[in-house]
Amino acid sequence: MSTASIKVGNKADVHYLLRVADACLILSQRLGEWCGHGPILEEDLALSNMALDLVGQARGLLTRAGQLDGQGHDEDQLAFLRDERQYFNPVLMELPNSASGNSQPGDFALTQLRNFAVATWLQLLWHELQSSSDAEVAAIAAKAVKEARYHQQHAADWVVRLGDGTDESAARMRAALALLWPYFNELFADDAVSAAAAAQGLGPQWSTLQPQWQAQMNEILAEAGLSLPKPSAYVPSGRLGIHSEHMGHLLAEMQYLQRAYPGGKW
Repeated sequence: MSTASIKVGNKADVHYLLRVADACLILSQRLGEWCGHGPILEEDLALSNMALDLVGQARGLLTRAGQLDGQGHDEDQLAFLRDERQYFNPVLMELPNSASGNSQPGDFALTQLRNFAVATWLQLLWHELQSSSDAEVAAIAAKAVKEARYHQQHAADWVVRLGDGTDESAARMRAALALLWPYFNELFADDAVSAAAAAQGLGPQWSTLQPQWQAQMNEILAEAGLSLPKPSAYVPSGRLGIHSEHMGHLLAEMQYLQRAYPGGKW
């Protein structure tokens, strides 16, 4: 396998699937930073297992996206050999696990809040994708929706536990919510890609997921004693390949082994 960077075409169905696949892949990389650093052994294992679930979901969609793209790229090439502007995950997934951006593994409150928001979004998305016109995508979604439900429940328990816990844990949850809130907007941004996917029955426009997502978020945040921040007009553009300053650092670490030892096998 060459270490040369690859590019994908401009097919709307390919970009739609890559947006979801990359969301799972990049968040799994962030969760992997907790391996060996969890606050308790059970959480160390739980976060690592959730990262592996997300990798599995990404693998299925990357494989299908590669088939539809028609350039012969497999899941490994798509995962490790694209340049930054060729990844289409929402910016939310690439943000560091801590507000400072330079402390690993990160802030546990921020991690759990993001996990809850993303798992709620993915659970709704996978539910809809079970009815996809693409049989392979529908099969991937049927398995993934069960995993997303567990991720959502697990993270929701922690959001409530921390938000309604000590002064320190509640303060951390409030800070995490304030930081992440504007980035949630991208999870519901529509454009020509999502419109084309909806028109062909591949998957829903993301905006259709927002009412249910908001209702489920509101329920848990209220139980945690957290007040909703004011609405923000900011909409990041990660789904368009325009990322934060953190993405390049993440990819350098994620891609290093494949580019250093192309085609390496365990």
